[in-house]
Amino acid sequence: MKKVEAIVRPEKFEEVKDALQKIDVHGITVSQVMGCGHQKGQVESVRGVDVEISMNSKIKFEIVVSTDEWAEKTIKVIQEVACTGNIGDGKIFVYDLEDVVRIRTGERGVKAI
Repeated sequence: MKKVEAIVRPEKFEEVKDALQKIDVHGITVSQVMGCGHQKGQVESVRGVDVEISMNSKIKFEIVVSTDEWAEKTIKVIQEVACTGNIGDGKIFVYDLEDVVRIRTGERGVKAI
């Protein structure tokens, strides 16, 4: 089992969500997060004064899949849809999952996904 976490631009939320649904990835958790990477924030004009904003708004997708093949399909779709070619497109992290437990039934592993 794998957990795929993707941090993407907020304007790509709907496109990524729709693309994941098209390949039958449905167990998704989404959060609004803030962070910075290589772009180290941005400068915006607020009431005529330049203000440095060091944290950018992002969307975080958390997805658990049963196999390496599903992880690769998920990564490929997110990368294709979320990429603008500019700094700040985001990152995808992949983790091995040792176990998953469904609280309601007590099922474990792939059955719990």
